[in-house]
Amino acid sequence: MALIDVEGVHVRFGDRVVLEEINLSVNEGELHAIMGPNGAGKTTFFNTLTGSVKPSRGRIRIDGEDVAGLSPHAISRKGVARSFQIMTLFNEFTAQENVMMALPAFRARGFDMRRAVASDAGLAREADEVLASVGLEEKSAISAKLLPYGERRALEIAVALAQRPRVLCLDEPTSGLGTDGTLRLAELIASLKGKLTIVAVEHDMRFLFSLADRISVIHWGQVVARGTPRE
Repeated sequence: MALIDVEGVHVRFGDRVVLEEINLSVNEGELHAIMGPNGAGKTTFFNTLTGSVKPSRGRIRIDGEDVAGLSPHAISRKGVARSFQIMTLFNEFTAQENVMMALPAFRARGFDMRRAVASDAGLAREADEVLASVGLEEKSAISAKLLPYGERRALEIAVALAQRPRVLCLDEPTSGLGTDGTLRLAELIASLKGKLTIVAVEHDMRFLFSLADRISVIHWGQVVARGTPRE
């Protein structure tokens, strides 16, 4: 059953058509990869799916509800979390504090960050559980800026997972990673498969083909091919 259903999505910036009649579906629990050359429209589609770009027309349904044109915050409340190609961590905060601030219980009480982090052992334990799910349980007290690049990527995914999403959107997750870091990230994402729905935009074809259940290829703002990695 399709959890995400995209129908006739069109995006233009002035006279430039960036996306033209994008149609695709993502089944619940699958890892759906988006690939294509630079300038093909992948990032624009990703930003449209997560609310940063409003489509000129078309529908984006999540569990049957049309979310096209809603703000990123509103779409996040529907259970969609995302990572970014350029990481958005609080460098001076610890790994635990970064994750804690994304927890729904923490966000509900407001953003008195350091005081709330220091005073709530329950939230700290919950944050550490999320860190353990991405292999960073022993890095809880380390500042984000001191983590190696690959572990910072894992921390960003932990921050997204802390939001308890149904859909995890990954934007170029291997960007800047070497071979070892990419392999570790692939193991992490493989461990998440089936636990939630994942949409990944990625340029590394070997990485995608090893993980994806299905792939959609975007070129010139259109889906020009789709299918399983074998297909």
